[in-house]
Amino acid sequence: MNTLFNTTFENEEASHYESDVHLRPQTYDLQESNVNLKLTLVHTVGFGDQINKAESYKPILEYIDTQFERYLEEELKIKRSLCNYHDTRIHICLYFIAPNGHSLKSLDLVTMKKLDSKVNIIPVIAKADTVSRSELDKLKIKIMSELVSNGVQIYQFPTEDEAVAEINSSMNTHLPFAMVGSVEDVKVGNKMVKARLYPWGIVQVENENHCDFVKLREMLLRVNMEDLRDQTHARHYELYRRCKLEEMGFKDTGPDSQSFSLQDTYEAKRKEFIVELQRKEEEMRQMFVSKVKETEAELKEKEKELHERFEQLKRMHQDEKKNLEEKRRELEEEMNAFNRRKVAAETLMGQALQGCSQQPFKKDKDKKK
Repeated sequence: MNTLFNTTFENEEASHYESDVHLRPQTYDLQESNVNLKLTLVHTVGFGDQINKAESYKPILEYIDTQFERYLEEELKIKRSLCNYHDTRIHICLYFIAPNGHSLKSLDLVTMKKLDSKVNIIPVIAKADTVSRSELDKLKIKIMSELVSNGVQIYQFPTEDEAVAEINSSMNTHLPFAMVGSVEDVKVGNKMVKARLYPWGIVQVENENHCDFVKLREMLLRVNMEDLRDQTHARHYELYRRCKLEEMGFKDTGPDSQSFSLQDTYEAKRKEFIVELQRKEEEMRQMFVSKVKETEAELKEKEKELHERFEQLKRMHQDEKKNLEEKRRELEEEMNAFNRRKVAAETLMGQALQGCSQQPFKKDKDKKK
């Protein structure tokens, strides 16, 4: 982009470890001579970096549809001002293809197939100086063959206008363009040119024998800029607008069909919306009732389990209480038996002591006699 517009755009480097794809638009006001251009560059940050790439194209489609939606909202306003409206619709998609493969990746085919009805696609081979000329020619043929066989509709430069028919027809045969970009000035001969300097030589960006940069710049900025805008409005936006209005209930009237009233369309759509809303409310109510019943059943089951647990604990408590009562009675009986033995022992000891005290008295009596 810096090479294409001969300027330096602010571009925050993004890592290749993004969790998802997000789009980062940046708008610039460019001026060359007396021509002013409001340019918006949209970077698809994180595209193709995820392990699961199945839905990598969805954020891009959503962004393009959002810009169409904004333009449609402006059209439907009572006081619309399309002349002063900042058109943010995407008019061109430069789809960069890696040069290190022998064909298109599945992600490339799926994404371009999803995008071809939304935006003008121009495929370009990035870093084309990393492959030889013969390999590059084979890669171009392979890419175009795969696009045709998979039904991908890329942007074709128009040939209806006689003024540009010859050059556009010639440029269509060079698709996809092989790109090399550089903002460094390198001295070649007696002049400074944009080029990439390697130990083995110099790749000149504006040398058509080295890459197709000049062809792309010529096609985008000088020959077909207005056609790209027209294609966006007449083809892609109109397709989106038609589908959107059909969803809203609008339809075209033919010579044999009756004219329709906007009020009737609004009322019919409103009734349809109310019916749909009531249906969803009924579904939600049924779902709520079902959830309540499930919760009640779960609570009853929990209550039953708790009751069974309580009864079990109650039985265990009663058994333990019964065992304790048995042990208490046994202990009381042992204590009573012990006390009886103690009393009997004390009685025997008393009698024995009394008998011992009477024997000396009798002996003394015998001595006196």
